[in-house]
Amino acid sequence: MNKNFKTIVLATLVTACQNEKAINPAEEITLLPYPSTEKGNVADSHFGTTVPDPYRWLENDTAADTKAWVTEQNKVTNAYLDQIPFRDAIYARLEKLWNYERFSAPFKEGDYTYFYKNDGLQNQSVLYRQKGEDGTTEIFLDPNKFSEDGTTSLAGIAFSRDGSLVAYQISEGGSDWRKVIVIRTEDKSIVGDTLLDVKFSDLAWRGNAGFYYSSYDKPVEGSTLSGVTDEHKLYFHTLNTPQGEDKLVFGGSVTPRRYIGGYLTEDERFLIITAANTTSGGELYIQDLSKPGSPILTVVDNFEKNHAVIDNEGERLFIYTNLNAPNGKIVTVDASNPKPENWVDLIPETENVLNPGTGGGKIFANYLKDATSMVQQYDRNGRLERAIELPDVGSAAGFSAKMDDKELYYSFTSYVYPPTIFKYNIASGTSELYKASGVDFDPMKYESKQVFYTSKDGTKIPMIITHKKGLELDGHNPTLLYGYGGFDISLTPSFSTSNIILLEQGGVYAVANLRGGGEYGEKWHLAGTKLQKQHVFDDFIAAAEYLISERYTSPEKLGIAGGSNGGLLVGATMTQRPELFKVALPAVGVLDMLRYHKFTAGAGWAYDYGTADDNEEMFNYLYAYSPYHALKPGTVYPATMVTTADHDDRVVPAHSFKFAARLQEYHKGSNPVLIRIETKAGHGAGKPTAMVIAEQTDKWAFLFQNTGTSYVE
Repeated sequence: MNKNFKTIVLATLVTACQNEKAINPAEEITLLPYPSTEKGNVADSHFGTTVPDPYRWLENDTAADTKAWVTEQNKVTNAYLDQIPFRDAIYARLEKLWNYERFSAPFKEGDYTYFYKNDGLQNQSVLYRQKGEDGTTEIFLDPNKFSEDGTTSLAGIAFSRDGSLVAYQISEGGSDWRKVIVIRTEDKSIVGDTLLDVKFSDLAWRGNAGFYYSSYDKPVEGSTLSGVTDEHKLYFHTLNTPQGEDKLVFGGSVTPRRYIGGYLTEDERFLIITAANTTSGGELYIQDLSKPGSPILTVVDNFEKNHAVIDNEGERLFIYTNLNAPNGKIVTVDASNPKPENWVDLIPETENVLNPGTGGGKIFANYLKDATSMVQQYDRNGRLERAIELPDVGSAAGFSAKMDDKELYYSFTSYVYPPTIFKYNIASGTSELYKASGVDFDPMKYESKQVFYTSKDGTKIPMIITHKKGLELDGHNPTLLYGYGGFDISLTPSFSTSNIILLEQGGVYAVANLRGGGEYGEKWHLAGTKLQKQHVFDDFIAAAEYLISERYTSPEKLGIAGGSNGGLLVGATMTQRPELFKVALPAVGVLDMLRYHKFTAGAGWAYDYGTADDNEEMFNYLYAYSPYHALKPGTVYPATMVTTADHDDRVVPAHSFKFAARLQEYHKGSNPVLIRIETKAGHGAGKPTAMVIAEQTDKWAFLFQNTGTSYVE
């Protein structure tokens, strides 16, 4: 080697090392005493078993004593986090990483093309529009102006068919309760009054006369955040009339259902109504709006399977269903006689799970193959036209468009492939790059691979593991294992700006596709529900054991995380195997399995969980794994940071409050057990960017500190 060249290389390496600064974890952090949490004498009796619930008072989330408890808990948590020496450096790095332009795929409404854009650190993405290809781009709706602190978000939007009117939903503080505002798109002038107390609702226009929406009667007793919402109602709102005069179309006391949705076929001929009492399975109804006074016809009259009308061609309906097809299929039927016995298979079930879309007169079958996307294009007679070539192995979404569209836009991502938008020509089947991601990340430095490990009962479980190339498998790598495992939800590969923090520090990010999810269809989902729920926890524990046995990490370097149902997952596994993990991060979790169904729409989760009121066997099963009840006095638990929000009206914060209070009471040892309670935030949707960055900063700081991981700037 040339001597001068060697000198230059050596000088470059020395300079690079000098520019890097390793910040070590604090050798000792002063943990303030946990707040003294009052204990009551409340107890419930279930089939002869008395179950104490001393922290029941924390369920009253708006009470003064609960608010005072929240304040004191946050003081302890913030005092701990403030002492972590690399917390500020992580925040600065995350803020820099987040500061790039982010775009959504464009969509056409009337004479305009609309798209969302975030300049980088804006709390909420802004909706822009442009008339024609050469028109001037202008701001259409800026949610950052909805509130001074960015906590009011745009939570849904629906344009009338001609694009002249738009109804949009806003969420305040992350609540599921929404307001609906209607404006004219041409001049943005408001039309009529603002609709209030709308919840779990799409908006479906019928011409320009008005739109369908769904809601509940708002609770009148106790907290409006935690009160039970039970009877959903589908209304039609006529523009420029009071909301109190809105017509009840379906639901309420006449047809009581917990979840009701209404949408129209693109030609606005058919109103489609879905009705369910749980999160899986539901009834299906249609109404032919082209015939005045036509009745609502029953298509499916039970709650056993999932169905949706995805398109129509005159009276010919295209229906997605998993009836007699656990992985899903598409059938057709005449709307005049739409019962299942008349359905004709159009795209039969395959070994892969189907998630269909339509557009340009085509049907796009987006399949899950081992939790990654595989997309095929069919004509409306069920003839396969082509398999769509995707840029890599990962997740593709957005294969839908209007009937007359010649092109559509889809996004593609993986754990090492930042979200990228492609334009797809429906006729030719060719894709071209539309918007690349501007995030500061070099995919060539990292690798992401899928492995299959064996769970406790012998079932093979897929997991995708992501890390730097050339990672040494010495058992000393900080690792975060993430999972969900419920509600037929599939965890497919997706890029996370936040995860760059872990990866560039030499850490490992692992996502296990547990039973209870939808990765392998209905059978996979059912294998993790009710009296089979322990399978989910066993799968997650086995994932941790695999990562340890293969020397990716060790119990002293391993953290686990999950949110909502994933928060239950973390809570259950950390109580069953506390020695297996060093850090636990249960977020907005379902943690009291005996009472979850008594808050908001929680009873709708019974399809997955069952309830303690069902029978003695179900009670005993829930009682055994319920994280709040499974905590044991004098046990050394992992360093734990529970996270929740005071406006979470889906999984109410009482779950996290009660769990954290008992965990602090029972925990033995020096590991910190904290609760971080966000204010003016909900279950997660619409959270402002600044709040997200702060939360992610604390997550990584807590993980690195408690796994003894240095942070290199």
